[in-house]
Amino acid sequence: MKITLLTVGKTDKDWVKQGIDIYASRMKHYFPFAIVEIPELKNVSSLSEDQIKTKEGELILKNIKPTEDVILLDERGREFSSMEFAKVLQDKISYTGKDIVFVIGGAYGFSEAVRQRSNSKISLSRMTFSHQMVRAIFVEQLYRAFTIMKGEPYHHE
Repeated sequence: MKITLLTVGKTDKDWVKQGIDIYASRMKHYFPFAIVEIPELKNVSSLSEDQIKTKEGELILKNIKPTEDVILLDERGREFSSMEFAKVLQDKISYTGKDIVFVIGGAYGFSEAVRQRSNSKISLSRMTFSHQMVRAIFVEQLYRAFTIMKGEPYHHE
């Protein structure tokens, strides 16, 4: 089993990369973790938002296996506290046995095909964050969830 964070576009802010690297390296102590970055589409000025979402969706779906549990990071998803997220993650690891893929879409969100393929959706907040920042925030929350599962003193409640 492993956990993958699949993102549309590369992380291009150094400070975001540094934050991601800190928590991704810590994750290796708990669980196999990988980040897969799908390149952003080129020459999209003549495309509509729906066309962009469709093309990005095709690239996302090419990077997902039929057996994987796909969770979209989506503003319309379910919100969890850190403790609740740790419990959900623990249940998925314990009971499904499937690799888990968390997906951060492009600027316009997800295509309908990606939404249909997903097993669930979670929201980090009702606020909107840049796609760059969401990566760092999510990887930190994933690390936090594992420390909660292990009873380690990182999370204070």
